[in-house]
Amino acid sequence: QVQLVESGGGLVQAGDSLRLSCAASGRPFSNYAIAWFRQVPGKEREFVVGISWSAYSTTYADSVKGRVTISRDNAKNTVYLQMNSLKPEDTAVYYCAAVSRRVGVPLTSDEYAYWGQGTQVTVSS
Repeated sequence: QVQLVESGGGLVQAGDSLRLSCAASGRPFSNYAIAWFRQVPGKEREFVVGISWSAYSTTYADSVKGRVTISRDNAKNTVYLQMNSLKPEDTAVYYCAAVSRRVGVPLTSDEYAYWGQGTQVTVSS
């Protein structure tokens, strides 16, 4: 089992930055690919960005490419999502997710076994 806890969400203005954190506990964190998804009411959960267990591979959704950066510190069991130039359409609940995977980054939510409780990001115009 892996437990994930997100933090760092909040209310910001368009153009501002936020850094989300996903802290993991349980099994060795370095064995897992980690992704961030987001969801707004009435819509499906959307892939935002993911990072492989070694951090060698990262995959970004087109909607955030160039504005967000994912990184991980396996010694601290934490993944970070730096979001810059935030837009109102980035408003959502952001979830981190984990799956035991040695190669690549899965893109669909049903491929992930563990989820955090989510953190709200609200961007005002």
